Amino acid sequence: MPDTVKQSTAAKVIGTVAAIAAATLAQRIVSAGWQAARGHKPPVAEDPEAGIAFTEVVVAAALTGALVAVARVIAGRGATQVAARIEASRSAA
Repeated sequence: MPDTVKQSTAAKVIGTVAAIAAATLAQRIVSAGWQAARGHKPPVAEDPEAGIAFTEVVVAAALTGALVAVARVIAGRGATQVAARIEASRSAA
Protein backbone atom coordinates (compact mmCIF):
# COMPACT_ATOMS: atom_id res chain seq x y z
CA MET A 1 0.00 0.00 0.00
CA PRO A 2 1.64 3.28 -1.10
CA ASP A 3 1.93 6.18 1.27
CA THR A 4 -0.46 8.94 0.37
CA VAL A 5 0.56 12.52 0.85
CA LYS A 6 -2.27 14.94 1.40
CA GLN A 7 -1.62 18.23 -0.33
CA SER A 8 -3.22 21.49 0.64
CA THR A 9 -5.11 23.54 -1.89
CA ALA A 10 -2.27 26.07 -1.86
CA ALA A 11 0.24 23.34 -2.73
CA LYS A 12 -1.93 22.15 -5.62
CA VAL A 13 -2.38 25.66 -7.01
CA ILE A 14 1.31 26.53 -6.65
CA GLY A 15 2.30 23.22 -8.23
CA THR A 16 -0.06 23.65 -11.18
CA VAL A 17 1.05 27.22 -11.88
CA ALA A 18 4.72 26.24 -11.56
CA ALA A 19 4.28 23.26 -13.89
CA ILE A 20 2.55 25.34 -16.56
CA ALA A 21 5.20 28.06 -16.34
CA ALA A 22 8.03 25.51 -16.47
CA ALA A 23 6.53 23.71 -19.47
CA THR A 24 6.06 26.98 -21.34
CA LEU A 25 9.61 28.07 -20.58
CA ALA A 26 11.03 24.71 -21.66
CA GLN A 27 9.14 24.88 -24.95
CA ARG A 28 10.46 28.37 -25.60
CA ILE A 29 14.01 27.26 -24.83
CA VAL A 30 13.71 24.31 -27.22
CA SER A 31 12.25 26.55 -29.90
CA ALA A 32 15.00 29.16 -29.56
CA GLY A 33 17.74 26.53 -29.51
CA TRP A 34 16.28 24.72 -32.50
CA GLN A 35 15.98 28.01 -34.40
CA ALA A 36 19.62 28.84 -33.65
CA ALA A 37 20.92 25.38 -34.56
CA ARG A 38 18.73 24.48 -37.53
CA GLY A 39 17.66 27.86 -38.90
CA HIS A 40 13.93 27.22 -38.54
CA LYS A 41 11.37 26.57 -35.83
CA PRO A 42 11.00 23.02 -34.50
CA PRO A 43 8.73 20.92 -36.70
CA VAL A 44 5.49 19.45 -35.44
CA ALA A 45 3.65 16.41 -36.74
CA GLU A 46 0.74 18.52 -37.98
CA ASP A 47 3.04 20.86 -39.90
CA PRO A 48 1.85 21.00 -43.52
CA GLU A 49 5.38 21.63 -44.83
CA ALA A 50 6.21 18.47 -46.78
CA GLY A 51 9.98 18.98 -46.82
CA ILE A 52 10.50 18.01 -43.18
CA ALA A 53 11.86 14.51 -42.55
CA PHE A 54 9.98 12.27 -40.15
CA THR A 55 13.14 11.76 -38.08
CA GLU A 56 13.43 15.51 -37.54
CA VAL A 57 9.86 15.63 -36.24
CA VAL A 58 10.56 12.71 -33.89
CA VAL A 59 13.79 14.28 -32.58
CA ALA A 60 12.04 17.62 -31.98
CA ALA A 61 9.16 15.90 -30.17
CA ALA A 62 11.49 13.78 -28.02
CA LEU A 63 13.67 16.75 -27.09
CA THR A 64 10.68 18.92 -26.25
CA GLY A 65 9.01 16.16 -24.25
CA ALA A 66 12.13 15.37 -22.26
CA LEU A 67 12.86 18.99 -21.37
CA VAL A 68 9.25 19.72 -20.47
CA ALA A 69 9.16 16.65 -18.21
CA VAL A 70 12.38 17.65 -16.43
CA ALA A 71 11.18 21.24 -16.04
CA ARG A 72 7.87 20.03 -14.56
CA VAL A 73 9.69 17.82 -12.04
CA ILE A 74 11.94 20.67 -10.96
CA ALA A 75 9.00 23.08 -10.73
CA GLY A 76 6.90 20.56 -8.81
CA ARG A 77 9.64 19.94 -6.27
CA GLY A 78 10.18 23.66 -5.82
CA ALA A 79 6.45 24.28 -5.47
CA THR A 80 6.22 21.57 -2.82
CA GLN A 81 8.96 23.27 -0.82
CA VAL A 82 7.28 26.67 -1.14
CA ALA A 83 3.91 25.25 -0.12
CA ALA A 84 5.51 23.52 2.89
CA ARG A 85 7.03 26.84 3.99
CA ILE A 86 3.66 28.56 3.62
CA GLU A 87 1.92 25.84 5.63
CA ALA A 88 4.63 25.97 8.30
CA SER A 89 4.31 29.73 8.64
CA ARG A 90 0.50 29.44 8.90
CA SER A 91 0.68 26.82 11.63
CA ALA A 92 3.35 28.77 13.53
CA ALA A 93 1.22 31.92 13.59
